[in-house]
Amino acid sequence: MSQISRPLSPHLQVYRWAVSNTLSILHRMTGVALSIGAIALVGWLLALAAGQASFLQLSELLSGFIGQLLLLGWSFAFFYHLCNGIRHLAWDIDRGFDKHFARKSGLVVVSLSVLLTAAFWVVALTGGAA
Repeated sequence: MSQISRPLSPHLQVYRWAVSNTLSILHRMTGVALSIGAIALVGWLLALAAGQASFLQLSELLSGFIGQLLLLGWSFAFFYHLCNGIRHLAWDIDRGFDKHFARKSGLVVVSLSVLLTAAFWVVALTGGAA
């Protein structure tokens, strides 16, 4: 049996890594994180409905270091997914596809997500008296 020489499809080693690759992967990861966060939110609501003992137990878990880290991650995921979703809406109306503009808008999305997350936590931790 002879070997047929066929062209191969390009793979990861052919492409250069770019900002858009990273932001696309991060968008998918934040979507998964938000899905897990939605399950955690349902768990929190169930604990609230189950009574004070269940709610206090879950509140104690979420007030620890790991819980706070998860809440911080979920809030960043929310703001990143929101901002990048707005960017995708602009793409849906055929705006912002220019290579340089797409890179800059991606960096704006990441920066805005970090700022919104920080502002959210400042307001949450100070009770709005910032």
